[in-house]
Amino acid sequence: MHITISNSIHSAYAESICEHIEAAAKLRGTGIVKRDPKKIEEVINNGDAVIAFDEQGNFAGFCYLQLWSCGKMASHSGLIVVPEHRKKGLALQIKKSALALANQKYPEAKVFGITTNLHVLNINTELGYRATTFSEITQDDAFWAQCRSCPNYDILQRTGRKMCLCTAMLC
Repeated sequence: MHITISNSIHSAYAESICEHIEAAAKLRGTGIVKRDPKKIEEVINNGDAVIAFDEQGNFAGFCYLQLWSCGKMASHSGLIVVPEHRKKGLALQIKKSALALANQKYPEAKVFGITTNLHVLNINTELGYRATTFSEITQDDAFWAQCRSCPNYDILQRTGRKMCLCTAMLC
């Protein structure tokens, strides 16, 4: 596998990345936020993502980061590994690369993520993340607005963004 920091050459994969993320959400039946290919293309072009390719040069996985709270926090989002490359440790390699990218580009930012996926929870724990309350991560309305496409969004709204089925994790 080859994992690299994204650049404009990789923007052609934006639609496929979004399709893989959506398919994984449907398969799991849990709340993965639907991604906009234009937004994914933007983070790819800005070098705010890592993308993995297999030995034949085929897209294999992806994760991106975004800044929040006036640059004080960075989130990792959109971790995806295509089905044929799952259960090989690629998700951990991608997350390690994304964390290194966040620390390189935004060394002052606290890094966090939210997930309902047990595998991602375990990866995050292995990388030094700890479970936390939503109050310890960004309170930016734009971050939480991304959750609108999640089937569990009503829980988030009913609890005043204090809890949901996702677990917040802070590194």
